[in-house]
Amino acid sequence: MLGLSLWTLSLVAPPLDLSVPEPVAERRPHVRQIHGERFQDDYFWLRVRKDPAVRKFLEACNEHADAVMAPTKPLQEQLYKEILGRIRETDSSVPVFDRGYYYYTRTEKGKPYPIHCRKKGGLGAKEEVLLDLNQLARGKRYVDASYSVSPNGRLLAYTLDTTGSRDYELFFKDLSTGRTLPDRFGTVTGMVWASDNRTVFYTTEDAAKRSYRLYRRRLGSRQPTLLYEEKDPLYNLLLTEDRNHRFAYAISESMETTECRVLDLNAPDKAPRLLQRRREGVEYYPTSFGDKFLIRTNDGVREFRLVVAPVASPDRRHWKTVLTPRRGETIEDVDAFRRHWVVRIRRDAVASLRVLDVRTWSAHTVAFPEPYYSASLGSNPMFDTKRLRIEYQSAITPATVYDYDPTTRSLKQVKRQTVYGYDPSRYEVRLLWAKARDGERVPVALAFRRDAQRPAPTLLEAYGAYGIPNDPYFRSSFVSLLDRGWILASALVRGGGELGERWHDAGKMASKQNTFRDLVDCARFLQTEGWTSPQLLAVSGGSAGGLTVGAALNSNAELFRSALVYVPFVDVVNTMLDETLPLTTGEFIEWGNPKIPQQYRWIRAYSPYDNVAPKDYPAMLVRTGWNDTNVPYWEAAKWVARLRALRTDRSKPLLLKVDFSTGHGGASGRYDALRDEAFDQAFLLATVGEGSFRVP
Repeated sequence: MLGLSLWTLSLVAPPLDLSVPEPVAERRPHVRQIHGERFQDDYFWLRVRKDPAVRKFLEACNEHADAVMAPTKPLQEQLYKEILGRIRETDSSVPVFDRGYYYYTRTEKGKPYPIHCRKKGGLGAKEEVLLDLNQLARGKRYVDASYSVSPNGRLLAYTLDTTGSRDYELFFKDLSTGRTLPDRFGTVTGMVWASDNRTVFYTTEDAAKRSYRLYRRRLGSRQPTLLYEEKDPLYNLLLTEDRNHRFAYAISESMETTECRVLDLNAPDKAPRLLQRRREGVEYYPTSFGDKFLIRTNDGVREFRLVVAPVASPDRRHWKTVLTPRRGETIEDVDAFRRHWVVRIRRDAVASLRVLDVRTWSAHTVAFPEPYYSASLGSNPMFDTKRLRIEYQSAITPATVYDYDPTTRSLKQVKRQTVYGYDPSRYEVRLLWAKARDGERVPVALAFRRDAQRPAPTLLEAYGAYGIPNDPYFRSSFVSLLDRGWILASALVRGGGELGERWHDAGKMASKQNTFRDLVDCARFLQTEGWTSPQLLAVSGGSAGGLTVGAALNSNAELFRSALVYVPFVDVVNTMLDETLPLTTGEFIEWGNPKIPQQYRWIRAYSPYDNVAPKDYPAMLVRTGWNDTNVPYWEAAKWVARLRALRTDRSKPLLLKVDFSTGHGGASGRYDALRDEAFDQAFLLATVGEGSFRVP
């Protein structure tokens, strides 16, 4: 009954202090002329990071946002205590056995960052701390790190970013002495150990943060050996490794084409071997299986198929199809084990796990208790295993780890995220289908408390880009909204990958407007069906999802009461014209290249910044990070400045929050992130309100 008691005793959100004057950005006209159009950009100067006036304006925006939200401070504190109170602060992940050690990550109460550990031979052995991010974070506001242990377990490689700018340095540590080795590489994007425990392969990025070079280096040597450079600016270079540690793969990848070079980890001095020369529009991703490569490819099948080829002669002439998707299915991924392949197959917005027995070629789908969920393979480092580690969750089911026996088809729960005071049976998830204006069916996922009254306050989220599925996941912090009568909704709009490759194709390039229209049509659907109303609907999106929200607000602001937007990609024309920026050139195949007249017209028609108009907009809270290299801070800053200059209804708050110590992902420490979450929820409650519940 904790959820009900929290709602019953909760503070009602007080009115915001709208008497606080908004910071007004100086207008410095900058004219953009292209394809016969002249556009005056008064806030172009906000891109100049070194200009003291930029920092002064952003700091004033922070002060303004805090002052406007000051009446909600008691509510923010209550929300923070609620959210924190659901979390097991001292906790540990499920141990994973790999090459003689049990590896796990744990947290301690009061410490913001995880501690990575291992035990040799058994769980009763003495703990060895591999990497304590709390120590690495001393004196810093941001820390992000990942690690890899050498095959013999003696050396630790780890990457570290302390700004949020994705500037990762690679360090090495002797685990027997704790000494950090003098080897240290910068601008690293990926790393794999060779089997000799002395050689590493790694990739680095250029000034535009495009991963493009592959190196081999022996620890202790002065100079690395350049093995490959990807010169096409449309491509990034990825580095992955087999589960059985036999091969690594350097994959040149654009938005729609790949080319793979194979590295023999048992013979690190060998040159990389080209698996199959790139062909425009063809993607392929290999992994090894015995004396064969198992390859997922869209060659000849838009929604991907599985082929095998001999390791000795893996080019396309020797590919043999072993699995094609059924109608309406997409093969998203495949993992190879000695006895089984596990194929992730998506159908009707749900990705299931299909297990194939390679001895009998019989197949079955892993059964889960809910109709709409997220399931994927967890950490499974052992190639020769009889059990599979699976991770599962839904919008109302906390993150759960299972061990799965493919022979008996039985799931054994190993761990479920502890959420104090939470009873999943009191909540419900539904997957609905909204009809878009062109007749397409668009999935809309809902989560709500069973006794919530309708129409209800609703937070509608959307993304819709890069073919990335916006799958459900559990957020214990959102229980505070559910227990105040809110509905959490997700519009699975075109441009994402929820319905496969065709869904992505229908929401990019010339078809990008479908993404924004889908969000608008989903909002209307929820209102027409009685789930919510324009006075009760908030909308949210981040990064490319911020573009989706921004375009929808320009076209149909009347449908929304409030908007919560994170690191938004909204200055699309200017960003896509600047090829020195990270991500720009590689994304010409997603949005278009505005230097091409027809493609400029596509982008110009929807770019949120360019299309701000003198009209009413809903209450808005926009967040960005000073060190964001994916979507630079100035996109949010310029957008807010232009909205403040042009919007007609000034009775609604328009807030900008800039975190000067983070980048694209927001706060890295968990307590700081919870504080931000409490602030955002207080904004929603103050601008939309609370719901009500049916009396039994």
